[in-house]
Amino acid sequence: MERKYYRMNIAGLWRELPLCPINDKLMIAAFVIFGDPELTTACAKTLLESAPEYDYLISAEAKGIPLVHEMARLAGNQKYFLARKSPKLYMTGVFESSVHSITTEKDQTLYLDTADAELMKGKKILIVDDVISTGESLRAVEELVTKAGGIICGRMTVLAEGDAAKRDDIVYLEELPLFDNNGEVLK
Repeated sequence: MERKYYRMNIAGLWRELPLCPINDKLMIAAFVIFGDPELTTACAKTLLESAPEYDYLISAEAKGIPLVHEMARLAGNQKYFLARKSPKLYMTGVFESSVHSITTEKDQTLYLDTADAELMKGKKILIVDDVISTGESLRAVEELVTKAGGIICGRMTVLAEGDAAKRDDIVYLEELPLFDNNGEVLK
């Protein structure tokens, strides 16, 4: 079967996103920012132009890492946080939150280092991600920020997929449609 693609303009750059089946009736366009520094920088710059005032950025591991890193770099090499997919040896302790994402086969848990949580307490935290679809990863990160005592000041993403584009609490650059099993945009 020939692979299908969805062509779209993201932050002024054209990209071909491969369509990937989720089940026998639904396909999604895969947005992978890894390995594309031109796109990463363009998205980070564009998001920062409309970012609310914040103290720290946070993203979930893994695909949001290049984006949050570049946003922090462009904003003056600020510290940022990651919600990790597994506890790491350097962590002083962890807060955790469960998540079931549309792009992973099984439930996952996100972890936040208690040392990072201490820095977040009472601070304005801007959550960033590459794609928000079902909102499950976003919810898990929000839970971690809340447990840490941080104040969520905004939610930003490069692409809002499906129903996420209807949310009024997310700032996004482009809407990413869902596709039927033939690769046609679902209305």
